[in-house]
Amino acid sequence: MHILCLDIGNTHAHHGVLLGGKTLASGQTATATLDDPALGLPALLRDLSGRFPLRGVSFCSVVPAATAKLLPILAAAKIPFWHLRHDACPGLGINYPRPSEIGPDRLANCLGAQSTRGARDQSHASLQSTAHETSPAVIIDMGTAVTFDILTAKGYEGGIIAPGLGIMARYLHEQTALLPALDPNDLMVSSGIGKSTLDAMRLGCAIGFAGMIDALLATVLAQLEKWEVRQPAILATGGTAGALPKSWTGKIHWDPDLTLRGLETVFLRGNPGPPAI
Repeated sequence: MHILCLDIGNTHAHHGVLLGGKTLASGQTATATLDDPALGLPALLRDLSGRFPLRGVSFCSVVPAATAKLLPILAAAKIPFWHLRHDACPGLGINYPRPSEIGPDRLANCLGAQSTRGARDQSHASLQSTAHETSPAVIIDMGTAVTFDILTAKGYEGGIIAPGLGIMARYLHEQTALLPALDPNDLMVSSGIGKSTLDAMRLGCAIGFAGMIDALLATVLAQLEKWEVRQPAILATGGTAGALPKSWTGKIHWDPDLTLRGLETVFLRGNPGPPAI
């Protein structure tokens, strides 16, 4: 049966209807209107339940106010749901001093990586158990911020948080008097030396961003080597993953739906009950 997965961020709530790890429909809603009967989750549930036999809803949120609005909507809809938090992520070990500090979207990415990496060794039924072998992985999420999250046999180990490409592009304009605004989706240049202010800025952001990712990954891999964790999978997700250089094609596996897949996985592990609507 189908599961509606919601990744609620500060600006937008991304959603997807998943079945067996595959995203059948997806979109986004403004987080501020998530409780709007005509624009938000109530309308989304009406629409999707008419198109798919929904078994339940799985969500993570970095906006406590949005979570508070979401819970009564789900209760009124009488649909099973799973709220992913650090203390509600069955099958994912957490080797971290203060688990409550971990963003739930980062936990969802790790659960998605578990599911993806374990697909060769785990049956679908085993995804509903509470103990899981975890293949080592480095997950890079390239959104507003860039996050690196590390999985080992012990589970979630920690990671890195750095500025995203959009932040880098905006910062130059916002913090200077003369530099123009830059579109982070338009950073292509034909030369390695900028012949205009815009090209110079594009080079600085595009090459600097890729170099930052390279340096951060090298640091993570060096630390994993010290821990005798070798050959981790490198997974990337997020809207700016396309900004990575072509030389990265053989290094990483890009999975735009990794977060949603993690939300589906945690629902299957925690809510194996019958469909609701």
